Amino acid sequence: MKGRRAAHNRCSRGDESSTVSRRAMLAATAGLTASTAGCLQQVRDILAPDNISQLSLTITTLPADSDRESTRLARELAEVLETVGIDVSIDIRSQVDFHQTVLYDHEFDVCVGHHPGGTDPDYLYEALHSIYDNESGWQNPFGYTDPTVDDYLEEQRRVGGDERHEVVANILDEIATQQPFVPICVPEEHRIVRTDRFGDWGKGHLATRRGYLGLEPSDGVDQLRATQIDARPTENLNPLAADYRDHGAFIDLLYDSLAIERDGEIEPWLADEWKWDDGTIDVHLREGCTFHDGEPVTAEDVAFTYRFLQDMSLDETEAPSPAPRYRGQTAIVETINPRGREHLELTVDTTETVAERALLVPIFPAHIWRDRGGDVMGPGSGASIAQGTTEAVVADNIPPVGSGPFQFEDRTQGDLLTFERFDTHFTRRPTVDLPEPTVDELSVRIDPSEEAAVQIVEDDTADVTSSPIDTGLVDEFEGTEDTMLLEDPSWTFYFLGFNVRKAPFNNFRFRRIIAQLLDKEWLTDTVFHGRARPIAAPVPEQWVPDPLTWDGSDPETPFLGSDGEVDESAARSAFEDAGFRYDDQGRLRVRQ
Repeated sequence: MKGRRAAHNRCSRGDESSTVSRRAMLAATAGLTASTAGCLQQVRDILAPDNISQLSLTITTLPADSDRESTRLARELAEVLETVGIDVSIDIRSQVDFHQTVLYDHEFDVCVGHHPGGTDPDYLYEALHSIYDNESGWQNPFGYTDPTVDDYLEEQRRVGGDERHEVVANILDEIATQQPFVPICVPEEHRIVRTDRFGDWGKGHLATRRGYLGLEPSDGVDQLRATQIDARPTENLNPLAADYRDHGAFIDLLYDSLAIERDGEIEPWLADEWKWDDGTIDVHLREGCTFHDGEPVTAEDVAFTYRFLQDMSLDETEAPSPAPRYRGQTAIVETINPRGREHLELTVDTTETVAERALLVPIFPAHIWRDRGGDVMGPGSGASIAQGTTEAVVADNIPPVGSGPFQFEDRTQGDLLTFERFDTHFTRRPTVDLPEPTVDELSVRIDPSEEAAVQIVEDDTADVTSSPIDTGLVDEFEGTEDTMLLEDPSWTFYFLGFNVRKAPFNNFRFRRIIAQLLDKEWLTDTVFHGRARPIAAPVPEQWVPDPLTWDGSDPETPFLGSDGEVDESAARSAFEDAGFRYDDQGRLRVRQ
């Protein structure tokens, strides 16, 4: 794809902070004159002949060998943008570099990727709240700020039942209007498994620990062999490293959490039970649990974990340095008070439904992680995280020490990762009714491509493709009497994200028009071979309000064209109605 790299345009963010009614915004997008002072100034600047040039932007995305769908989506978007007079280049980065560029450095124009999403709409709190606009990780990587959305995000944490559904609907309405990111589709997740060596596949999602527990091995089978194309787990097993973590199945197998989520319900795990009483969660841990190094798991370890995730500097800096993962969950917790060796209380300022999600974070051994906190690294440390970082974030954490059902055994970087069963794990107790590790060893082999991963399962060299396979391979898979295609539900989604810290991406009118250049229905058919569900709202279906329910097209930003072909005239008119201008060569012009 030809095109020069985009200049990083800078302009006032007044457009984001202005209070504009939804009706006024829609009217302005439809062609009425912009009514705010900031927008009038933008029009004047665009019309000025001495400071305008063709809009040039870069799409940051992932390579085809790690995420073919992201690459295809980026290329389709680039073609459409060039059709309507925008100069486009594509910046393809490895998964680690993509996360560093987008999530840590915030040095991008627009990005196309796979968002981790969430099973509950509370994930939007950390995804979009303005208090996180300069933090790292999936905490508001777009730099989006809006006081109305902030108020709604906070309110949905204080109310329940139908009232919470109404508040979430208001949040989704604002997101659909302003489009800080464009949710494209929810992909189906397919994996290939061997049924001759293991039974009971599908009782747990293979993106979580439960997918690898409770399996029924055939006689003589004592090893579960997984394969995937992502080599990052062989390089880094740090639960805090956002650039190395997508799905957390292997981290979940190494580290216990107080609770787990199953079918939308929060259930006890390391916690034997808890009781809710008006903002207090009274937690009792299972007795006699230990970490993999033999040290006991205590309430003090749990309390340390929450305090550490809230501030990795351990109170040694003027401002807290929160971890780049689990931010929204730990922010719920106000105080953590151990009441005994295996008893503690957490106080929260939210409803029980949201509060229980704070119980899903991994529990760290304080005797290991305490030494990784303290002083925040500064310039030259090799880490570029906005809120600062410590050794806790940059360490590869190998060997990891958790308390989970499997423990680390060995690794060959870029090739193989091996776990062994933690025989004293509480799931092995006859009095505990939870799925347990049923094999002595779990090996994770790294293969160069999804085609190779599928092939080695078919060749009986592996038992499961732990990464979802490419949608194009699903149609090609014929299966045998010893293999099966397994489908899991997905809470993740593909998206187009804007860096609203800079112009013209800080203009919601611009973002809405770009959203209308994506034919989501056509993209799911073409890029995902029909194995994805186009969406207008980035939450599970039961939370989508009727006005945003998909019905053949996006109800808020319908495609300006048909069958994947953009109506060039309609798109150009939309840009002009929003205050942008074209030159006599058909190039979209913006202030530089």
